[in-house]
Formats: sequence, structure tokens, C-alpha cells
Amino acid sequence: MIHSDSRDSLKITFAPLSLTEAYQLADDGGNGAIVLMSGTVRNQTEGKPVLFLEYQAYEPMAMVIFSQIAQTIRQTWRDTNRIVIHHRTGKLEIGEISVLVAIGCPHRGEAFDACRYAIDTLKHNAPIWKKEHWVDGSSNWVSIGACEGDLPFKV
Repeated sequence: MIHSDSRDSLKITFAPLSLTEAYQLADDGGNGAIVLMSGTVRNQTEGKPVLFLEYQAYEPMAMVIFSQIAQTIRQTWRDTNRIVIHHRTGKLEIGEISVLVAIGCPHRGEAFDACRYAIDTLKHNAPIWKKEHWVDGSSNWVSIGACEGDLPFKV
């Protein structure tokens, strides 16, 4: 069953993601903090120059994962006011935003913890893949959960 809370904004889209929109969706009069994490396309992977990335997702299952993440956040950090999880698909150029997570809470500690949990869990559990297109003309599909330096967050 998909968790649904009218205070949450969960989506996968081809359209460019907006920092302003994510922040506004996370805003709430009960917040003392909004933590917003923006993942962007960088110009290299392990020193290998990247031209652009291409993202694909199995959207129905990814939305279930996003919903489970939101539900766990609401069970773990009970004072959470707003949850925003947006991921982009399609071709993204260097510097474009691929993922936004924003959490609004009364206190900064829980907002930071919930945001970290959301992005780490999304990267490890959501069926989302990226194809790295390199300057040398080669390319490779990678599960975003296989990205270096990303370890699951424990609650």
C-alpha cells in the first residue's frame, strides 16, 4: 500500500527540478528548520570526464519506495511537517539537478537526520539507473545505489 500524506510531495519527472519549488513545498509554520539536499550532475566520475547523464526509473516501484521512505520518516521523526522527494529522469547536462530532498521539521537535528535517511535510502532502494556518457564516447549504465561513497543511513 502506498503511503499518502497531503503534506508530502513525491514525484519522478522529466521536467527540470526547482530548488524554489522544493523549498516552498517543505515550508510550514511549524518548522524551525528546512534541510534541502540537491544532487547535481558533476563533470567527472572517478576522474573520468563526463559529458552528460541519462536517468531511467521503474516509476511505479520507485514511487512505492519514495512512499515507504516518507512513512518511515513520519514514524521515526514524528514531528516532521513536510517531506519532498523529487527525482528527475531523461538526459541531464552537467550542473543540472537530478534529485531534491527537502524536509521541514521543528528542529534542525531531526531535519538533517531525516533528509540524510531519505537520500541514502532512495539511492540504495529505488529502481533508478543512470547512464554515464563520457567524453571519450563510451557510456555505462549504473544503479544509483552503486554510486561510490554512499552508505545506508541507520535509524
